[in-house]
Amino acid sequence: MKSLLAPALASATLLLGFAAAPAGAAELTVITAGDQNMVDYVNQYLAPLFEKQYPGNTVRVVGTGPGDAGSQKIVERFDAQDKAGSATWDTDVAVVHEKFVGPMIKGNYLESYRDRISSGKLVSRANADMALGTKVTGYVMPMFNSQTAIAYNPALVPNPPRSYAEIAQWAKAHPKQFGYNGIKGGASGVSFVMGWIYAFGDGDAAKLMNGPFEEAETKKWDAAFASLRDFTKNATLTPGNAGTLDLLSRGEIAMGPVWVDMFYSWQADGRLPPDFKLVLPAPGMPGQPMHYVIPAKSANKDLAEKFVELATSPKVQAQGIVERFNWYPGIDAKYVQAELPDAVWKKLFTSVTPEDLAAYGKPFPIAPYNSAILEAYERQATN
Repeated sequence: MKSLLAPALASATLLLGFAAAPAGAAELTVITAGDQNMVDYVNQYLAPLFEKQYPGNTVRVVGTGPGDAGSQKIVERFDAQDKAGSATWDTDVAVVHEKFVGPMIKGNYLESYRDRISSGKLVSRANADMALGTKVTGYVMPMFNSQTAIAYNPALVPNPPRSYAEIAQWAKAHPKQFGYNGIKGGASGVSFVMGWIYAFGDGDAAKLMNGPFEEAETKKWDAAFASLRDFTKNATLTPGNAGTLDLLSRGEIAMGPVWVDMFYSWQADGRLPPDFKLVLPAPGMPGQPMHYVIPAKSANKDLAEKFVELATSPKVQAQGIVERFNWYPGIDAKYVQAELPDAVWKKLFTSVTPEDLAAYGKPFPIAPYNSAILEAYERQATN
């Protein structure tokens, strides 16, 4: 995730279209997994907006740390308060990785609130309804969507392939010009491999994404891995997410999978030529959201809903999520377009359109299929 560059507290004066309703003074506690920039985002941007919109209330934010470990700490916090029989919990809103929402729902830890907020109807991505095999409809609002795509140098690839089948054909005709990091050192390569199985596996890709897990399904990938092994022999293996971008920038490869926000951050920093572009190939590549959830025993449920409603409104998604971080919005991008400068929209949504995201932005497989694919890759695609 890109570092937050400036607080821009002047944004707190924006009129966001919500009717400010007087409420008893309350302290809203927001707990977030992720890097320090997630804490900074709430402290420096969302909290001032919310406190301006709902005078007398304050927002306190607590960071639990990066990666899965940060979300795991939130689950453990809820576990402890549930076992203690606490009537109300010390968290009003949490921001968590999608893989942890399922266990929270199974533990009856979360409030189903999406239908009660105005921005709830603006969500279109399937990952707001299914999270790695668990139905989460109503319990989550995506804060943002982090997406993978194929970056390419248009001087070397004037007509980029737009499907996995076309990528395979192109790579065969251009040895070593496609680069990816396998499944080591970065999730962009993992995403590419998962997309390969979605595209070429003989089983049901929807089952891989949504479950249930069936051992027989794992026996349907042999042909896909055989073709991926041949593809990889023709490809350049890179040392990681940054390694793929670095090789692209130096012209050593012409194409490879990347995280979209990282791609645009490198362009903004001058580390990647401004004319490089992205394509999201059919039938799709995985990305992953961070989700806003509200504990079932929040002491301030109404205020928590207002906070999430504000945080997922088109204006805040535009200014806070897209312009600050180069992330894709949690709500459907078409609702965000009017709130963005034309140059920002064209940068983020010309190569990969909202329609592309809706059609080809996929979730990762559920955990047991994910593990089985990674194990099979090591066994079948690297020898």
